[in-house]
Amino acid sequence: MSLLYKIKSRLGLTNVTDLRTQKLQLDMMDLRVQKIQEALGRIESRQLVEAGSKGLQQNEFKVYSQWGEDGIIQNLLRNIRICRKTFIEFGVENYTESNTRYLLVNNNWSGLVIDGSPEHVDYIKQDRIYWQHNLKAECSFITKDNINSLFEKNGIQGEIGLLSVDIDGNDYWVWDAIDSVNPAIVVVEYNARFGPDKAVTIPYDANFVRSQAHYSGIYYGASLRAFWLLGKRKGYVLVGCNTAGNNAFFVRKDLMVEAIKEMTPEECYVKNQFREARNEDGSLAFSAPEHELKILESLPWVDISE
Repeated sequence: MSLLYKIKSRLGLTNVTDLRTQKLQLDMMDLRVQKIQEALGRIESRQLVEAGSKGLQQNEFKVYSQWGEDGIIQNLLRNIRICRKTFIEFGVENYTESNTRYLLVNNNWSGLVIDGSPEHVDYIKQDRIYWQHNLKAECSFITKDNINSLFEKNGIQGEIGLLSVDIDGNDYWVWDAIDSVNPAIVVVEYNARFGPDKAVTIPYDANFVRSQAHYSGIYYGASLRAFWLLGKRKGYVLVGCNTAGNNAFFVRKDLMVEAIKEMTPEECYVKNQFREARNEDGSLAFSAPEHELKILESLPWVDISE
């Protein structure tokens, strides 16, 4: 007997013939689960504060983020002065798993999310949170040439609280191009396979799609050091990475406080703990790091340090 059937049995759904009634009851169950998730997140956040947890990774917890980003962001907000409680996140898919959804529902921030899929954006606009909160959803394939106009189109310019960049491709070039907003915190996904020393990014291609660029799916983005150099040039300080080894966190230099430590790539680099490389037939390869690096080194990269 499946878990879903057991849940339906408990709710009296197995004998329901009206599909609309069944869907309504399942939606209500999903809503209750979300409320429990959010409550547990608030409890965990308070416990971490009371325990005096130091460092970003010690404050990790997950409510809607893929890994522990929700807890890290809450920790940063406790220490950094945020003038405008607005976020921007792109590459969100249907926004059920993201770095900013907990900010929206727990901290009542406003925000803009962008995704290139009409189906994903339509899903977001049908979600309860779209009318319960001040959220905008834009459907667009992001390039370095249109990113600022997308922000301006949605009425967001100048100071914002947080920018989250995760488009599995031109992340370096897009962050480099952003000049219409001035985030307090920036979260970027880095490609950990290059370690802490190499400063490389994929060459810019406005039409880049990760799944089409190479069968392995690991050819995308930029290394941690490349983002660190870019952040320094744009006035940001690297303050840590998550324990999964895929997201790096930056704070604007003028907002740094004693409680937040500035770090170098060597100090905070985390090797990725997930194995997502694919074989040519699309199956998971579970390949060794040395094999993945060999694949990447055979493909074109731009050395930012040069």
